Amino acid sequence: MHYSIYGAIASPYSIKLRALMRYRRLPHVWIDEANARAEALKAVKVPVIPVLRFPDGRHANDTTPLIHELETLHEGRGVIPEDAGAAFLAALIEDFADEWMTKAMFLYRWRAEIDQEQVSRWLVFDGLKRSGPPLEEQAAKFKTRQVGRVAMVAGTGAGSEALVESTTHAVLAALETQVEQGFFLFGTRPSHAEFALYGQLAQLADDPTPMALMRDRYPYVARWLSHIADLSGVDGTWGAPGPGVAPLLSVIGEVYLPFLIANAKAIATGAETVRLTAHGHDYKQAPFRYQAKCLATLRAQYAALDTAARQRIDPLLKETGCLPHLKDD
Repeated sequence: MHYSIYGAIASPYSIKLRALMRYRRLPHVWIDEANARAEALKAVKVPVIPVLRFPDGRHANDTTPLIHELETLHEGRGVIPEDAGAAFLAALIEDFADEWMTKAMFLYRWRAEIDQEQVSRWLVFDGLKRSGPPLEEQAAKFKTRQVGRVAMVAGTGAGSEALVESTTHAVLAALETQVEQGFFLFGTRPSHAEFALYGQLAQLADDPTPMALMRDRYPYVARWLSHIADLSGVDGTWGAPGPGVAPLLSVIGEVYLPFLIANAKAIATGAETVRLTAHGHDYKQAPFRYQAKCLATLRAQYAALDTAARQRIDPLLKETGCLPHLKDD
């Protein structure tokens, strides 16, 4: 009996789940085929990949709850730190990677002509599993559609682009510091935070413009991603937060949590635009209801921590600007 992952290599959430299941040594097959994905999507409420088919035949998607369910179903080689405080920090970084760093992936992928051309052809090639006609025609249509969605995902205007770029450099710098001293964020084994970061950043490492940037300025992160893809041979123990955790949390405290709060307020007031000023840049985009749910979930997780766990992580959360945003308004 095994799991089936219906995904795509150009999908950050698909490769996030695949890498995690490889590390956990959970028997699975990887299915990157258009017709099979289409059938699997019929079995879930929200038609997004990856879709995970369980050994009992049911289907589910959304990687974060899937990770938690797999933790309850399978003992050993878990990816959620045993310490409740560290587990919350990892969850905060995972959420940031899933919801904010996907803006970087989308912006870099669909902004410059060189990236638009290569990636549109690659993604259509992935679906067809061949080149030649009608690949070029489909790639052109796909490129037009995706370029038109940049503002929806990564914000509108030069200020939005600048903030996404600024946070991307900050994240890569934090990870470069981390991997030069230790491979993982919470000891010598990976958490769900690493797999979420991997899902998004591995896409950047493939696309021409960000690939050149990473290899020039963050070369060890670029190489680290190749290792995260398959950690099935890694054993380790949980430990204290590594040197990359605080700078990652600083980006979250300065940018991501304020963004989630602005998004939630826009939804509550019926505003059509989320507005945020951070790192000296003005960011704006349409609000997303799912990201309001993310804020509520993070706050609920923090509120559920016992006193001892809070005492361990509150100094770090305060230092990085996260703490005030984690308490209900």
